Amino acid sequence: MPNTRLPVLQEDKPKKKRSRKVTAILLLLFIALLGVIFFRSSASRITEIEFRGSKYSTSEELLRQSGLKKGGQFFAVSKSGVEKSLLELNTVQKVTVDKRFPGVISVQVTEFPAVAYELDPKGSLKAILSSGASVSIDESGIAVEKPILTGWKATDPYKAKLCGVLAGIPNELTSDISEIVPSPSLSFPDRIKLYTRSHFEVTTAVSLLKDKVEYLNQVIETKEPGMITMLEADSYVPFRGDSAQEGADDK
Repeated sequence: MPNTRLPVLQEDKPKKKRSRKVTAILLLLFIALLGVIFFRSSASRITEIEFRGSKYSTSEELLRQSGLKKGGQFFAVSKSGVEKSLLELNTVQKVTVDKRFPGVISVQVTEFPAVAYELDPKGSLKAILSSGASVSIDESGIAVEKPILTGWKATDPYKAKLCGVLAGIPNELTSDISEIVPSPSLSFPDRIKLYTRSHFEVTTAVSLLKDKVEYLNQVIETKEPGMITMLEADSYVPFRGDSAQEGADDK
């Protein structure tokens, strides 16, 4: 009797492959659906925006400049983009943006320091920042050791340079200066006059002030009130010698 051999059943591989593809497609569709639902939900939205460290810019100004808004997409916010936008303000020196899920964006602002004050044409006191920006302030927060700038035009390029110089000088070296006015000459277009609380009158230049200010303080601490010149050479004449100083100025 001949041997009868049953054929071996082969697995249906094509069906299994199709089944895996269908499962993968369904999984992707499910993930996409979850993503759509999530990004349409309040969990993906900005629910809180906080600004910290600002003194000269209001939260409304910072919010408008940053481009942030409540209800916007939390994950669409670029921290570097927000920082770049806020640094365009001439009051802002540094920005750090922190995103905290869900929905909280915190912005830490470091502003340029105030180096002087001035009165605007309406008589309102303004703070002059080291960037040269002029901003309104609450007079109750005035730092009395800062000088007042008078007689400066808003477009004067030496005004901004002066603010930058003042920012680089320690407060203890400028605390006695009460007023700074422009006094340009042909030799020194950036020449200025300083008036101190200890009753000295000082002639110097914006470009020389940082290097000369220590000499100024040495004279103030050891001499009686008088006139100090800090240009190419340094000199001091007490007020009782006004006539000699005037003669020197006329030359």
